[in-house]
Amino acid sequence: MLPHQNVVAEVLKQPDGPQIGAFFDFDGTVISGYSAFAFIEEQIKRGHLSPRELVELLGAMASFGLGGMGFSAMMVATSQFLRGIREDSYAAFGRELFESHIARLIYPESRALVEAHLRKGHTVAIISSATPYQVEPAALDLGIENILCTRLEVEKGLFTGAVLRPTCFGPGKVSAAESLVQSSGVDLDKSFFYSDSDDDIQLLERVGNPRPLNPNKKLLAIAEYRGWPVRRFGSRGRPHVSDWIRSLLVPASLVGSFLAGLPIWALTGSKRDALNFSVSVFADTASALIGLNLKIKGEHHLWSHRPAVFIFNHQSNVDMVIIARLLRRDITGVGKREIRDMPIIGRVMEAAGVVLIDRRDSASAIEAMTPLVDAMRVEGKSVCLSPEGTRAVTPHLASFKKGAFHLAMQAGVPIVPIVIQNSGDVQPKGDIIYHPGTVEVEVLPPVDTSKWRSDTIADHVAEVRAMYLRALGEDSGAEIQATPKPRKVKKDPAPKVVLNEVSASGARE
Repeated sequence: MLPHQNVVAEVLKQPDGPQIGAFFDFDGTVISGYSAFAFIEEQIKRGHLSPRELVELLGAMASFGLGGMGFSAMMVATSQFLRGIREDSYAAFGRELFESHIARLIYPESRALVEAHLRKGHTVAIISSATPYQVEPAALDLGIENILCTRLEVEKGLFTGAVLRPTCFGPGKVSAAESLVQSSGVDLDKSFFYSDSDDDIQLLERVGNPRPLNPNKKLLAIAEYRGWPVRRFGSRGRPHVSDWIRSLLVPASLVGSFLAGLPIWALTGSKRDALNFSVSVFADTASALIGLNLKIKGEHHLWSHRPAVFIFNHQSNVDMVIIARLLRRDITGVGKREIRDMPIIGRVMEAAGVVLIDRRDSASAIEAMTPLVDAMRVEGKSVCLSPEGTRAVTPHLASFKKGAFHLAMQAGVPIVPIVIQNSGDVQPKGDIIYHPGTVEVEVLPPVDTSKWRSDTIADHVAEVRAMYLRALGEDSGAEIQATPKPRKVKKDPAPKVVLNEVSASGARE
């Protein structure tokens, strides 16, 4: 199952095979905005740039943007700030910044395009004027092996302040694409290039399928004149006022829904009926505010075996809304202890019976979850939690903890896996804005735990996780692996990269 079917439909109609290239610009195309700005912002926060260095750095970038300096000259000017810094240290900084900031800037639609081309066996590459330190972490996450970009000179593990020529800009991108013709047998006349900038016009003209994505004004005018198909993605980038209002009202709706159930509790004396009402109201209200649509497969498994332990892969805060909308009634859950510190919301969650655990203390977490066994056995309630323990920064499945599996075994109830495909599209980890969207959900058949034993629990965890990998399409060789492994990356001849003490260097796409 591939999200964004309308976006990838053209790709899926193409022939299979590496002869078709799919080339992606990075800044503005794969991600929203410019990765260089994220690097500079973080370095300012850490005090790694003096005021004088910052002025010089921004001056060089501005001069390039205004046409007063060529790209290679701009790169030489900005790379001076890296002289003497360890390359492995800078690359580590790039990976850290990807997880903390850049990962959430990846357009879901661009990710879907990459995955569709990979499914077809096409030769996929990022061709970017940015440096490897900006690009490689994202490429690894996306499963892209070919990285062609601008590289900096390194001697004895230290940056020299020089830039390797030719740089990957303008005609340099055409040369980079042509290198894949020789190494991978790519036919450029049948290949795709996705870009947002008129700076890439040479490569757009060279391939058979130029595809402007989120184009700037100049590229949009060129595309309209030449009849090139244009796409714009609104799933990332600067939020509108309506997005802020929506995002503020969603947590408020949780409190409001809880208060709405209080009269039922007062009149009937049934806290359970009141909570069931509140959960249902919250699910529908929050979904409407977000603009959340669900495409559900296997919905009957939500009701066939209750009570149960419902587990889900965790990508986003919107998962709480999704689970409430799916399960509706007679549920309780497990959350992180930090929720208790959230004003009002923490108290509401505790009053609703959510068990808040310290993820850093396994012993106390297990003890805190003990009452949930009685909630299932005596009260007939179901429990929902994520075996990953926390939200992932990318859609890839993280390792599973054993708590949910022990819980189901002790209570003598089945485990029902809920596979959420793309809730990160609506709100990625680290973002506070909700974006309207459609999330695909598959509810797998209940897993019988009646014959499980403690000494074989690790095997059962692995079996259930394998079910997720199959449902997510991550168990195939053509797919991205759940935990990305180091891979041999095809790229320009140059030293491999990573930060420690840091000065910024970045390139505009």
